[in-house]
Amino acid sequence: MFVAGEWTAGSAQEEIRNPFTDEAVDTVPIATADDARRALDTAVAGARIQRETTAYDRQAVLLKAAALADERIELLAATISAESGKTLAEATGEASRAGEILRLSAFEGTQLYGHSLPLDAHKGAGRSKLGFTLRQPCGVVVAITPFNFPLLLVLHKIGPALAAGNAVVLKPARTTPLTALMLADLLLEAGLPPQALSVLPGPGSELGDVLCSDPRVRKISFTGSTAVGEHITRVAGVKKLSLELGASCPVVVLPDADLELAANSVAIGGYGNAGQVCISVQRVIVDRSIAGDFLDALTERVAAIRTGDPFDDATTMGPLITTREADRVHAAIQQAAVDGAKIWYGGDRDGAVVQPAIVTDVHPDSAFSQDELFGPAVAVTTADSVDDALAIANNSRYGLGAGIFTRDVSNAVRFARDAEAGNVHVNWSPLWRADLMPYGGFKGSGFGKEGPRAAVAEMTEEKTVVLHG
Repeated sequence: MFVAGEWTAGSAQEEIRNPFTDEAVDTVPIATADDARRALDTAVAGARIQRETTAYDRQAVLLKAAALADERIELLAATISAESGKTLAEATGEASRAGEILRLSAFEGTQLYGHSLPLDAHKGAGRSKLGFTLRQPCGVVVAITPFNFPLLLVLHKIGPALAAGNAVVLKPARTTPLTALMLADLLLEAGLPPQALSVLPGPGSELGDVLCSDPRVRKISFTGSTAVGEHITRVAGVKKLSLELGASCPVVVLPDADLELAANSVAIGGYGNAGQVCISVQRVIVDRSIAGDFLDALTERVAAIRTGDPFDDATTMGPLITTREADRVHAAIQQAAVDGAKIWYGGDRDGAVVQPAIVTDVHPDSAFSQDELFGPAVAVTTADSVDDALAIANNSRYGLGAGIFTRDVSNAVRFARDAEAGNVHVNWSPLWRADLMPYGGFKGSGFGKEGPRAAVAEMTEEKTVVLHG
């Protein structure tokens, strides 16, 4: 692991295992609370170095890192697939976006504009004062990332943080630290000051509180469960927080929708990365008049999904991250049936693989609709009108993403305005994200925005300066 400016083996190690084969991929150190404190000590010095480095020079480092990432797409993809279980095709898609996120971050880090203040409009100030604002780095940033996108979700945090002139202590998911460590090596090769980044693999339960409660940390960026996000808010103290938390994303299908497009989008959006995406489709709210036709179209596409070895070109959906997670998702599907829903298609489990499932007749208030599943199944609920569909879509403590399928511009505009979600898509599912766009949720899905431009703003602070003549 890279801690306090050096690579170290730590005092103990653990295996990172392939979710499909359960074979060891590699071993990594288990960081301790002492390692976390050493990382923070060094990050304080790193933040000073970063702040005194020009934006031009920080940009140069990130652009070189982007070029290195482009050269290593295959290696990054193989590592992502091996430790996370996503198909090699999905992992390659993830790895191919790394260079672009670094380039976007590098540019936005050079655009820290301030603005002038019309102080002469203040009564009595006269013309003898001049005011303006400027932006400066937060200082020490803690980034805590999940397993499902071990490269992209790391880059969406550390790219903007480093570009803006901060030092970062990164806590990657315990099951997928290899990609993050590979990224650290790449950034160091590109010329990043070694004091500017530490990567701590290990237990979040031990490391998280040490990192989040330390008063030297000015900014925390976390992606994970709502429960952990709520805990962070309690221990963090006075800090800037960006929290991207849980979801139960709805998709509404109205009678005038293109059903083939809707079914294709849900099949992609509900089962990509085995449903382990916070903006995956979990709830489909379809008008009762077309429910049968929609289910026929969706079932055909879900039946075509092929599970198996992520490194096999024929596989289109890999395993869940662990057998324990597969057990949880399988149990949730079975419980939905006990609660009155119908397992329309799929849902069987073999090891860490859960067959893609369609569950129908799901009550909007049921656990299968309300709780985040994070697995390869969609809950189908019928609605009797546009008003009914919108009410069901908003009937959730979450608000990350939502989608609607309709040819009616009025209904599209209404949904865009009234859907209680931070990301709304018309004629596509929520599982679509441009790396440059602002991204974040409402309600229990958190607050703060990612996307390099938005994140750079989150990773800096605004200062007002007044010159008195």
